[in-house]
Amino acid sequence: MSRPAAADGSPASASPERGTPPLVRPVGDRGLLVELPTAGRTEALHAELLRRRAAGTLPPVSEIVPGATTVLLDGLPSAQAARRLAAELPGWDVPPLSGGAENAVEIPVRYDGPDLADVAALWGVSEDEVARIHAATTFRVAFCGFAPGFGYLTGLEERYHVPRRSDPRTRVPAGAVGLAGPYTGVYPRSSPGGWQLIGTAPGTVLWDPDRTPAALLAPGTRVRFVPLGDGGTDGDGGAEDDGGVKGDGGADGDGTAGASGAPRTPNPKERP
Repeated sequence: MSRPAAADGSPASASPERGTPPLVRPVGDRGLLVELPTAGRTEALHAELLRRRAAGTLPPVSEIVPGATTVLLDGLPSAQAARRLAAELPGWDVPPLSGGAENAVEIPVRYDGPDLADVAALWGVSEDEVARIHAATTFRVAFCGFAPGFGYLTGLEERYHVPRRSDPRTRVPAGAVGLAGPYTGVYPRSSPGGWQLIGTAPGTVLWDPDRTPAALLAPGTRVRFVPLGDGGTDGDGGAEDDGGVKGDGGADGDGTAGASGAPRTPNPKERP
């Protein structure tokens, strides 16, 4: 079996420790698309790219945009710089992600979602235990998309991954906290959706065009959910809520996003 080739046509090297090396494809003259075999390795590479950029050891790049199993680097200084990075990147020693919760964004949540009982049954625990497990998890924004401000958060153990609903809702309210597959997400605005809804994040503004940055969550951001008591208030700073959960059917949105959280390239596999 031949090895994946780097963007300059040279074969990428592999080692047992790293497993299958990333496949690096050119995107125009000054961009690269890095394809990885797993979501975990994608997040680790994204974190390594951010570390190297902060340390000044990465060539200047306009955007670093993660997806589910890809990372796009756009706006490298020259075609030569792009070819050089494409040849070097498959040989990088990328450490696994650390699990720290330093500087995490805290999102207050009421665990009152209409699918909480279903998720509890899938997990084999009580509804209160779903809330405890979810709130005890430190999440990381793997990538953004679907709608401005929507972050795909990873962190739950594999045994807590749940399928999407078989009957997507035509309307999910802004602030709904949902689960699907390995992801947790908070709907930034009222929209159709098929995720399992376990709670509500009242008063959390995920996208505000008058704020800098407009998106509360960006790829790489750590996130913790903080349970609200029965007396928790909705606040008045949240995105407009068109009402409660409605009906079933309805198409979901799609798209992955740039670092700003704005929609970028459609990705139907990961639709909320």
